Amino acid sequence: MEELLEKCSLFKELNSNEIAGYFKQLNYQQKSYEKDQVVVHADTEVSSLLILLEGSVRGEMMDYTGKTVKIEDIEGPNLLAPAFLFGSNNKFPVTIVANNVCNILSISKASFIELLQMNSEILANFLNNISNRAQFLSNKLRFMTFQTIKGKIAHFLLQISKKTGKDEFMLPKSQNELAEMFGVARPSLGRAIRELNNDGIINAEGKKVRIINKNELAGLLK
Repeated sequence: MEELLEKCSLFKELNSNEIAGYFKQLNYQQKSYEKDQVVVHADTEVSSLLILLEGSVRGEMMDYTGKTVKIEDIEGPNLLAPAFLFGSNNKFPVTIVANNVCNILSISKASFIELLQMNSEILANFLNNISNRAQFLSNKLRFMTFQTIKGKIAHFLLQISKKTGKDEFMLPKSQNELAEMFGVARPSLGRAIRELNNDGIINAEGKKVRIINKNELAGLLK
């Protein structure tokens, strides 16, 4: 367990022996989940810090039509909903489902507070983690405000272009994964990409994309 935790952002700069020493003083449990098994339901109170040691899980949310939308995939080792451990409305914002067989560590809130008091590096790592999560959710919320498929595609491509500093790049996700992330049908996404191609706004060949007219692409965000 300690070797896996050594790779987790919460324990950055700590070795497995140091981590083992701290866990001798903590109240924690480990549990395994099978593929597609629900780890925790949305709106459940967050009473423990959950750490995905091994495997992969996904966060799912139901929209107003009753359709399940995948928010993101999380690979271990990683923290699950750390920003919701504290606060007045500390409930899981999404349902967490196992993508495959996974192993999850649960540390009681009281024990985790003790851990934060034991080591300032762990405290700083935790604060950095929840700050990063807040920024991710902010970007996600902004992305979800785009009503059209082309607007979602434009936002996604422009974000990659800004990050890489290039107008030609390889997509990090397949069209199936993009359709799932956008919450749209795969054929609808493919049709929107073809139309952007035909309009001379982008050139897409498989995962390779080149932005031809950045101004027109940005105009789709309005």
